[in-house]
Amino acid sequence: MGHFLYPDEYMPSTYQIDFDKLYEQGYRGLIFDIDNTLVPHGAPADDRAIRLFAHLKELGFQCVLLSNNKEIRVKMFNEKIGVDYIYKAKKPKPANYRLAMERMHTDCKNTLFVGDQIFTDVCGANLAGIRTILVQPIDPKEEIQIVLKRYLEKIVLFFYLRKHGKS
Repeated sequence: MGHFLYPDEYMPSTYQIDFDKLYEQGYRGLIFDIDNTLVPHGAPADDRAIRLFAHLKELGFQCVLLSNNKEIRVKMFNEKIGVDYIYKAKKPKPANYRLAMERMHTDCKNTLFVGDQIFTDVCGANLAGIRTILVQPIDPKEEIQIVLKRYLEKIVLFFYLRKHGKS
């Protein structure tokens, strides 16, 4: 495990992740952030998200949505997805990442986390000992506190990419 702010992988989009391959590698549990990871901030599940989760269920994955948002937001997104979820998750605290694994009957070795923010998503998953995939945010228009965090993330990503020879 590298630096606690570094993801294990960095992808342009959640929808470019090869989940079939991950299943073949033995992964069984997937924890997802919602906003800007699966859909633009505040948006309901779109066809792409609905197709993704239908495919993940067909493959045999257990999935949990892990969001710092209120239940009304998470429930609205989940209506057409139909997976387990944890709202007001207090990421980056690792407790609810562990609760998600408990609910899926998975552990650190066969669970993966997908999210778009370093300081909440990636940091929390790393603290819980889960493999992380950081994705680029879907929608560039974000609230000011997230915009400020993105500047700091750029610095972390610079060093991450340099360390991995991708600068």
